[in-house]
Amino acid sequence: MATTEKSILIKLYIIAAVMFLFAVAVVMKMLSIQVSDGDYYRKLAEERNIKRDTIYPNRGNIYADDGSLLATSVSKYDIRFDAVTVSEENFDTHLDSLSWSLANLLGKTQKYYKDKLKIARKKKKRYELIARDLRYSDYSKIKEFPLFNLGAFKGGIIVEQRTVREHPIGGIAHRTIGYERSDGRGNFTRPGIEGAYIEYLKGKNGERLKQKIAKGQWKPINDENEVEPQDGYDLITTINVNIQDIAHHALLEQLESYEADHGSVIVMETKTGEVKAIANLGRSRSGKYYERLNYAVGESHEPGSTFKLMAMVAALEDKVIDTNYVVNTTGGELTFYGKYKVRDSRRGGYGKISAARAFEVSSNVGLVKIINEKYKSNPNKFVERLNKMNVGDKLGIKIKGEGEPKIPHPDQRDWSGISLPWMAYGYGVSLTPLQTLTYYNAIANDGEMVKPRFVKEIRSWDKTVELYEKDVINPKICSQLTIDKVKKMMENVVVKGTASNLYSKEFSMAGKTGTCQTNYSTNNKTSVEYIASFSGYFPADNPKYSCIVVIHKPNKTKGYYGADVAGPVFKKIAQKIYKDAPVVDEVNFNDLILDSEEKSYKKYEDVAQSKTVPSVLGMSAMDAISVLENLGLNVRINGTGKVKRQSLNKGEKLVKNKTIVLDLI
Repeated sequence: MATTEKSILIKLYIIAAVMFLFAVAVVMKMLSIQVSDGDYYRKLAEERNIKRDTIYPNRGNIYADDGSLLATSVSKYDIRFDAVTVSEENFDTHLDSLSWSLANLLGKTQKYYKDKLKIARKKKKRYELIARDLRYSDYSKIKEFPLFNLGAFKGGIIVEQRTVREHPIGGIAHRTIGYERSDGRGNFTRPGIEGAYIEYLKGKNGERLKQKIAKGQWKPINDENEVEPQDGYDLITTINVNIQDIAHHALLEQLESYEADHGSVIVMETKTGEVKAIANLGRSRSGKYYERLNYAVGESHEPGSTFKLMAMVAALEDKVIDTNYVVNTTGGELTFYGKYKVRDSRRGGYGKISAARAFEVSSNVGLVKIINEKYKSNPNKFVERLNKMNVGDKLGIKIKGEGEPKIPHPDQRDWSGISLPWMAYGYGVSLTPLQTLTYYNAIANDGEMVKPRFVKEIRSWDKTVELYEKDVINPKICSQLTIDKVKKMMENVVVKGTASNLYSKEFSMAGKTGTCQTNYSTNNKTSVEYIASFSGYFPADNPKYSCIVVIHKPNKTKGYYGADVAGPVFKKIAQKIYKDAPVVDEVNFNDLILDSEEKSYKKYEDVAQSKTVPSVLGMSAMDAISVLENLGLNVRINGTGKVKRQSLNKGEKLVKNKTIVLDLI
């Protein structure tokens, strides 16, 4: 019996010793972890529960040449509530007053918010949504409410900020102004000015610490940011809102009238190369037109008869002809190699006419005969003359996607016996509308070819970061004598040539019509479509603006000639710029933008406590939107410019979320 008890006692001692040794081993391991691996595990725990969250800065604004906003970043705020961090005393003391304040601002009842806060408290919610998509003015008010004014730890308020990009003038010039889109996998699409100048616009990211809480949610740890974001720089563009509006609607009206596939318009200031308007409209499946692609910059195509200007300048500059050189249009048809035909639009041709008249009436046969006969023994001479005038060079603008120009050369494999004559009237060559207009602008500018410019200045508040001056591509593309001759011919195109339907005694214009076939390579003649264009400048005697209009694939049963389809758009733009929308030449942006912001702030302060609808007549769209939205109204605008009419009268009682319609001019 004693032996058995002794045996059991020994076993118990052994087990106790093993457990003691195990405990010692555990303690030693814990000490080892704390000493040698403690930093690693603490870091691992922290990484799983605390993260650095990126705070994206406000992207810089994009302004028109008069200070009107084209694109801006607007901050939106979400307010959440951490019901756990608030003490019992603070919660009970401020519950009623906080509920009343929320109800007064956000529109729901005091009971609704009181119940919501009490339930969040009871269920120990740490991320309860209180309000979403608040404007800055409402966010400023809500953070001063009872309890919330105690801050994140004592008051439980959680603020999350997002930035939304808005375009005050809507879809007008949308592709040129640009935007940013993400496919969700880190790939971004950034067309237009937004993409070209993204390094200036985007600013620098900030950081904020966040802690992981229940259900995979993260809440900010501190009220203050670890690293403050730095907002991007602002851009002052060359775009003029009034001219842009005129160009957009003139193009839209003509596209709808002729049921065309797409079209583009560019208006450029002659001396500086500043692009004052650029419209690109394509037809959707539903038949509506919108800024689908930047055709003006990116679409390289055969220009047709607008290329006759380049051919005529080359011939005059090389002195192979003069304006009075006589060419026989031979019945209006010319055949090469027994099957390739060149025809005039006028059946029977024009008989024997001068080179100048051949240009004015846009005789295909006349121009082809001149170029082919004078250069066929040395086609290099013709192509080299074009090269000297920078025809076929890329412009090198910052906006992405410039189309590739094409000027055939005798040394290339695809050069053939019809390459030279076809070039004479704009086939076998390829240019974008902007490249074509740049050449026409050089003629209007007495031979100085300037690079098209979309941005004037990069600014940081009242300081200039970078200033973009006029950039000269070629100081003189040809002699003044040649320029004077072709200017007269282009004026006669409107007075007594193919664009005589555009002539007005009250207003002078000069230019060249273009009608080009497309899809002509197929054997099916019914598949042939047309590109109608008109390129020129105004006024004819002292050019201030150059302009090109290109309309693709109009309904052939309604018309397809450049003079009929594209020309009227050019005329409407020219007349409206000078008759309906006089343009201010010089603007002090430093004073203008700061004054505008200062006035907007003062107006906001004046009406922030108002109980009635204020008058916003005469204010810019953005100033009016800022004032009215801060009063709780929903704003809808028609048109661009300044406020002409408002649907709610001054002095009417304010009703939260009521819609007010502003008509702009």
